[in-house]
Amino acid sequence: MKRNKKKFWLIFPFVIASMGLFIWFFQWLWNILLPEILGVKAISYWQAFGILLLSKILFGGFNGKKFGRRNHFEGRDDLRAGWKQKFESRFCGSEEEREEFKKRWKEKFESRFCGAEDEKEKFKEMWNPKSE
Repeated sequence: MKRNKKKFWLIFPFVIASMGLFIWFFQWLWNILLPEILGVKAISYWQAFGILLLSKILFGGFNGKKFGRRNHFEGRDDLRAGWKQKFESRFCGSEEEREEFKKRWKEKFESRFCGAEDEKEKFKEMWNPKSE
Protein backbone atom coordinates (compact mmCIF):
# COMPACT_ATOMS: atom_id res chain seq x y z
CA MET A 1 0.00 0.00 0.00
CA LYS A 2 2.84 2.40 0.84
CA ARG A 3 4.39 1.79 -2.56
CA ASN A 4 1.21 2.91 -4.32
CA LYS A 5 1.08 6.07 -2.20
CA LYS A 6 4.64 6.89 -3.16
CA LYS A 7 3.82 6.42 -6.83
CA PHE A 8 0.78 8.67 -6.47
CA TRP A 9 2.81 11.47 -4.92
CA LEU A 10 5.41 11.14 -7.66
CA ILE A 11 2.91 11.01 -10.51
CA PHE A 12 0.46 13.66 -9.26
CA PRO A 13 2.83 16.67 -9.72
CA PHE A 14 3.83 15.35 -13.14
CA VAL A 15 0.18 15.14 -14.26
CA ILE A 16 -0.58 18.66 -12.98
CA ALA A 17 2.54 20.06 -14.67
CA SER A 18 1.65 18.27 -17.92
CA MET A 19 -1.87 19.71 -17.89
CA GLY A 20 -0.49 23.19 -17.24
CA LEU A 21 2.00 22.82 -20.07
CA PHE A 22 -0.73 21.62 -22.41
CA ILE A 23 -2.95 24.59 -21.54
CA TRP A 24 -0.01 26.96 -22.08
CA PHE A 25 0.74 25.32 -25.45
CA PHE A 26 -2.93 25.66 -26.48
CA GLN A 27 -2.91 29.34 -25.48
CA TRP A 28 0.32 29.97 -27.36
CA LEU A 29 -0.95 28.21 -30.50
CA TRP A 30 -4.25 30.11 -30.36
CA ASN A 31 -2.50 33.47 -29.92
CA ILE A 32 -0.04 32.78 -32.74
CA LEU A 33 -2.49 31.48 -35.34
CA LEU A 34 -6.06 32.61 -34.84
CA PRO A 35 -5.72 36.41 -34.47
CA GLU A 36 -4.05 36.58 -37.88
CA ILE A 37 -6.23 33.99 -39.60
CA LEU A 38 -9.68 34.76 -38.17
CA GLY A 39 -9.16 38.15 -36.55
CA VAL A 40 -10.11 36.96 -33.04
CA LYS A 41 -8.60 38.38 -29.85
CA ALA A 42 -5.70 36.81 -28.02
CA ILE A 43 -6.70 34.77 -24.98
CA SER A 44 -5.31 34.43 -21.46
CA TYR A 45 -4.20 31.23 -19.74
CA TRP A 46 -7.51 30.80 -17.90
CA GLN A 47 -9.52 31.47 -21.05
CA ALA A 48 -7.54 28.71 -22.75
CA PHE A 49 -8.34 26.42 -19.81
CA GLY A 50 -12.03 27.31 -20.15
CA ILE A 51 -12.05 26.61 -23.90
CA LEU A 52 -10.40 23.22 -23.37
CA LEU A 53 -12.85 22.35 -20.59
CA LEU A 54 -15.82 23.44 -22.71
CA SER A 55 -14.59 21.40 -25.68
CA LYS A 56 -14.21 18.36 -23.41
CA ILE A 57 -17.79 18.79 -22.22
CA LEU A 58 -19.21 19.36 -25.71
CA PHE A 59 -17.20 16.86 -27.72
CA GLY A 60 -15.51 14.45 -25.29
CA GLY A 61 -18.15 14.07 -22.66
CA PHE A 62 -17.97 12.81 -19.11
CA ASN A 63 -19.55 9.39 -19.39
CA GLY A 64 -18.68 8.06 -15.96
CA LYS A 65 -15.84 5.80 -17.04
CA LYS A 66 -12.60 5.73 -15.12
CA PHE A 67 -10.07 8.41 -15.92
CA GLY A 68 -7.51 5.93 -17.22
CA ARG A 69 -9.99 4.26 -19.59
CA ARG A 70 -8.57 0.83 -18.89
CA ASN A 71 -11.64 -0.87 -20.35
CA HIS A 72 -11.85 1.34 -23.43
CA PHE A 73 -11.42 -1.55 -25.86
CA GLU A 74 -13.54 -4.02 -23.92
CA GLY A 75 -16.00 -5.77 -26.19
CA ARG A 76 -14.29 -4.78 -29.42
CA ASP A 77 -13.16 -8.34 -30.11
CA ASP A 78 -16.77 -9.53 -30.00
CA LEU A 79 -17.82 -6.72 -32.33
CA ARG A 80 -14.96 -7.47 -34.71
CA ALA A 81 -15.80 -11.19 -34.72
CA GLY A 82 -19.43 -10.41 -35.57
CA TRP A 83 -18.44 -8.19 -38.51
CA LYS A 84 -15.95 -10.78 -39.73
CA GLN A 85 -18.60 -13.50 -39.65
CA LYS A 86 -21.09 -11.28 -41.50
CA PHE A 87 -18.48 -10.39 -44.14
CA GLU A 88 -17.43 -13.98 -44.69
CA SER A 89 -21.03 -15.18 -44.96
CA ARG A 90 -21.79 -12.60 -47.64
CA PHE A 91 -18.60 -12.31 -49.67
CA CYS A 92 -16.34 -15.30 -49.04
CA GLY A 93 -18.09 -18.30 -50.47
CA SER A 94 -16.49 -21.19 -52.26
CA GLU A 95 -13.81 -20.74 -54.92
CA GLU A 96 -16.40 -21.12 -57.72
CA GLU A 97 -18.64 -18.46 -56.16
CA ARG A 98 -15.72 -16.02 -55.90
CA GLU A 99 -14.75 -16.61 -59.53
CA GLU A 100 -18.37 -16.09 -60.61
CA PHE A 101 -18.50 -12.89 -58.57
CA LYS A 102 -15.30 -11.58 -60.19
CA LYS A 103 -16.59 -12.50 -63.64
CA ARG A 104 -19.90 -10.68 -63.11
CA TRP A 105 -18.16 -7.54 -61.83
CA LYS A 106 -15.69 -7.58 -64.70
CA GLU A 107 -18.54 -7.86 -67.23
CA LYS A 108 -20.44 -5.07 -65.49
CA PHE A 109 -17.37 -2.83 -65.40
CA GLU A 110 -16.42 -3.44 -69.02
CA SER A 111 -19.95 -2.94 -70.32
CA ARG A 112 -20.44 0.28 -68.39
CA PHE A 113 -17.07 1.97 -68.81
CA CYS A 114 -15.26 0.42 -71.73
CA GLY A 115 -18.07 -0.19 -74.19
CA ALA A 116 -17.50 -1.62 -77.64
CA GLU A 117 -14.15 -1.96 -79.38
CA ASP A 118 -14.56 1.23 -81.43
CA GLU A 119 -15.21 3.18 -78.21
CA LYS A 120 -12.09 1.66 -76.69
CA GLU A 121 -10.08 2.88 -79.67
CA LYS A 122 -11.56 6.39 -79.37
CA PHE A 123 -10.66 6.39 -75.71
CA LYS A 124 -7.09 5.30 -76.43
CA GLU A 125 -6.71 7.95 -79.14
CA MET A 126 -8.10 10.64 -76.88
CA TRP A 127 -5.58 9.91 -74.14
CA ASN A 128 -2.64 8.93 -76.37
CA PRO A 129 -2.76 11.29 -79.35
CA LYS A 130 -0.35 10.60 -82.14
CA SER A 131 1.96 13.53 -82.72
CA GLU A 132 2.17 14.36 -86.41
